[in-house]
Amino acid sequence: MKFSKRTYNSPREFFSDILFPFKNRRKLQGVMRGTLISPAFRERLMLAVTAVNGCRYCSYFHTGEALKSGLSREEIGRLLAGESAACPPEEAPAVIYAQHWAESNARPDPIALQKLQEIYGREKADAIQIILRMIRIGNLSGNSWDYLLYRLSFGKWGQ
Repeated sequence: MKFSKRTYNSPREFFSDILFPFKNRRKLQGVMRGTLISPAFRERLMLAVTAVNGCRYCSYFHTGEALKSGLSREEIGRLLAGESAACPPEEAPAVIYAQHWAESNARPDPIALQKLQEIYGREKADAIQIILRMIRIGNLSGNSWDYLLYRLSFGKWGQ
C-alpha cells in the first residue's frame, strides 16, 4: 500500500510555512478574531483545503469547530467531499478558490487570485490567503506525522 496524502516535500518547504505565522502575526490575529471573515466562513475555507489534502486530524478538529460556528453536519460532509454547492452564494467563490489553491499546492493561477481580489477586495482576499496558509500548515504537518508513523510501522499505522 502506498502513502497517498500530501506531505511536506522538503525541510525548506516546511520551514517556509512555519515561519509564515511569525512573520504575519498581526494580520493573523486580526483574521482569527473574526471581524473580517466570520468563523463559519473561515471553517468552510479550512474544510475545503482539508478535503484536498486529506488530513485526518484537521478533518476531525475543524468538523468540531464548524459545528460550533453553526454549519450543519450535511454541509460539513459535503465540504469534506469536495463539494461547494452547499455554501452561501457569497462565499462559494472563495471556497472554490481554496480548493484550487490546495490542488495547486499553494501556487494558484494568478488569474484566480486576481478574481478573488476583485470579488472580495484586497484586504479580505489577503485574509482568505492567510487562512489557507494556516490550514495548509496543519494539514501537511498532520500528514507528515502520519507518513512517519506509516514508515516506522511498515505500513500498519498512519494511513
